[in-house]
Amino acid sequence: MTATTALTFAFAVVSMAAIIAARYLAVSGGFAWLTKARGVADGPADPAKRDRQIKNEIRWSLISALIYAVPAGLALEAARSLGWTQLMWTVEGAAQLAWWPVSIFVYLFAHDSWFYWTHRWMHRPALFKAAHAVHHASRPPTAWAAMSFHPWEAISGAILIPALVFLIPIHVGALGAVMLIATIMGVTNHMGWEMFPKRWVDGWFGRHIISASHHEAHHRFYTCNYGLYFRFWDKLCGTDRGLANWTTQA
Repeated sequence: MTATTALTFAFAVVSMAAIIAARYLAVSGGFAWLTKARGVADGPADPAKRDRQIKNEIRWSLISALIYAVPAGLALEAARSLGWTQLMWTVEGAAQLAWWPVSIFVYLFAHDSWFYWTHRWMHRPALFKAAHAVHHASRPPTAWAAMSFHPWEAISGAILIPALVFLIPIHVGALGAVMLIATIMGVTNHMGWEMFPKRWVDGWFGRHIISASHHEAHHRFYTCNYGLYFRFWDKLCGTDRGLANWTTQA
């Protein structure tokens, strides 16, 4: 690798770090503001403890943003400069147009599957104490906790989607949609209230898609509801638990 190439890749990583950090601050900050505007009490009841928790959530999340940026920046530059990935920059023909929404689901399902099994793995006592306890130190979590991970856990979460772009074709716009969905669901599942209408949560949507009501039960009981987007793996593996008894806010 030449010095110029190394600098190009370094610039890509730094750029991705800035983008990921800005996206986290914007989305988490926006939903934190909305939570406050709705008068919902999130985080610990004690104000001083709540302030300390949020500061820790932001600190760990910004460290995670740096870690996520490394494989993301390297994959993006490998696509742009070397053409090594399956990223598509244009849509040509009916087949690629039809694949656009399908690829989003494929990536989300693959990400959900990876998250479910690595998340269960992180709940093994030794790994929980060494890494995952950082995330569960948010009791209860706030909208700032979405990326509050120990670096070892952040590494496990950072590698899958960049790896997928080398294996499964996806348009850059569809990939952007995947990342947007991942960010919004990561934030809203931790913010302490349910944004979807009760009829959605109690209906088909809530039976298959994870929302705050489902993930809150994980933070209460620890041994259930490990999924990220879908309840598929939890139901298949017997780790699905009833929803938190909240009044929906939507």
